[in-house]
Amino acid sequence: MRDALLIPFNEQEELVITTDNSGAIGLKEEDAVQVPYEIVSYYSFRVAVVETLASGAMPVSVVLQNFCGNGAWENLITGIRRGLAELGMGNVAITGSTESNFSLSQSAIGVTIIGKRPALNQVKIKTSDSYRVALIGLPLVGEKVIAQEDDVVPLSVVRDICKMRDVQVWPVGSKGILHELKRMVPSFDGGKMKDNIKLDLEKSGGPSTSILVKYPLEKESELLQLTGKKLQRLWEG
Repeated sequence: MRDALLIPFNEQEELVITTDNSGAIGLKEEDAVQVPYEIVSYYSFRVAVVETLASGAMPVSVVLQNFCGNGAWENLITGIRRGLAELGMGNVAITGSTESNFSLSQSAIGVTIIGKRPALNQVKIKTSDSYRVALIGLPLVGEKVIAQEDDVVPLSVVRDICKMRDVQVWPVGSKGILHELKRMVPSFDGGKMKDNIKLDLEKSGGPSTSILVKYPLEKESELLQLTGKKLQRLWEG
């Protein structure tokens, strides 16, 4: 299970709660990374929504916590709406709050997504003697997220892969590919890693710019079609 909170809702559905925060990234003088606020909220949103999708849920509302000041609110909302539009979910409700009593020296936001999925829905992987784990997108942090935008896995691609049967999606988080691979595949021992991998497997994945995908071999051609062949095989079980 990924980093999501599951809450029974009724006999048919569960609520899925995911969240992300961002600090020292924005337009304040003391921010470590200078980028527009719509970019800040977009990438914070994508971290939370990729967790939602990977859990088998669909978002029904987004909550924004804004510590950047009143003037940043509309731009932050624009970034979230951009992410929802990429998913074809423009009707998802957005709410939130701004800290307006005190001014912070650095930008900060939090994004929480409330989603729903069928009750007792679990990601199911087809029993097979042969399956692979591949990386889609590249782990990127800070200014590289903007400079290498073509290497970021699109949200629409994540959504479509999450709909595939017998395929498991696992976002790459701040502890890197290797950490997430060990969580995704409990039996992982490193012995079947591909020899030609030219990646830092311990580099932070930043705002979920890449995902791990575990799949039976017969699904690879479909994945290659969905990803534009931007798929790097990492391990075979």
